[in-house]
Amino acid sequence: MAIEEEVYSSDDTVVSAQSGGDEAEVFENILRPKDFEHYIGQKEVKNNLKVFVEAAKKRDEVLDHTIFYGPPGLGKTTLSMILATEMGSNLRVTSGPALEKPGDLASILSNLNEGDFLFIDEIHRLRMPVEEVLYTAMEDFAIDIVIGKGPSARTMRINVPKFTLIGATTQIAKISNPLRDRFGHVEKLRYYEKDEVAEIIRRSAEILGVKIEDDARELLAYSCRCTPRIANRLLRRMRDFAEVLYSGDITEVVVKEGLKSLSVDSKGLDFADQEYLKVLCEKFNGGPAGLSTLSAAIGEDESTLEDSIEPFLIREGLLQKTPRGRQATEAAFQHLGLGSHTRLV
Repeated sequence: MAIEEEVYSSDDTVVSAQSGGDEAEVFENILRPKDFEHYIGQKEVKNNLKVFVEAAKKRDEVLDHTIFYGPPGLGKTTLSMILATEMGSNLRVTSGPALEKPGDLASILSNLNEGDFLFIDEIHRLRMPVEEVLYTAMEDFAIDIVIGKGPSARTMRINVPKFTLIGATTQIAKISNPLRDRFGHVEKLRYYEKDEVAEIIRRSAEILGVKIEDDARELLAYSCRCTPRIANRLLRRMRDFAEVLYSGDITEVVVKEGLKSLSVDSKGLDFADQEYLKVLCEKFNGGPAGLSTLSAAIGEDESTLEDSIEPFLIREGLLQKTPRGRQATEAAFQHLGLGSHTRLV
């Protein structure tokens, strides 16, 4: 896959999939699988995409527009890169918030090559005027530009190269129906199984040239929210602890002490998750408590609680959303070591 060596700047809206970035971004790119063969997990989605790619190749057509949705860190960007690689095309990357006006998107589209992929992260945050430009671009591979103002204004249609749009979102419900209906493939990414995460950690450790024991790998897999991005981030931190404080190999002792230092518990709850549960259980007797009340008590904005903290707690059976507010489960009290809970009426 030919990738342009572009970098982010203050006014860039298009970047290469492997452009320069901060250390964490470079680290992620090193560990990303480059093809379906080395992509672990998401078996159903991966098998579907293989069929779609092969069909597009046989018909000598561009791949249908595709949208990936699901929690962050599950591989939406990686799958987009693999699709571009499998189709022998370039991948341009931008995000919904970066496209401030229709001209930004028009500039990107007009500079694409035939068969290129355009990846828009956080596509649910596109502004409506920008989104409307996408409608004709996705269906007719053309964009309508308004020239002039008032009574003398006229519309001019400009053809753009045939391309594939890849959208990524954590909130599929916030994408308008007209936009969602224009995607040929809608794929949901699910949380990974523990054995899949353990295999991802093994592969990443091998790429990084660090030895990790099986017990340590299993423990790390249980502490990363079933999310590859978190698994790789924790692996990176365990490598630091192992190199500085221990012999260099990642052992079970290294992982236990490292997770303790990072305030990550056995379920993968970090400090923010634990604080949320403690406030709900100790200050509000387990609830129910309103989101705004919890936000004020913890000092986090409501969107952070609702989008970043609560989904995992609900998935782990530690939190319930009720008509009266948030409510901790019996499992939450037991996990925090608060013993059996008798709710006050």
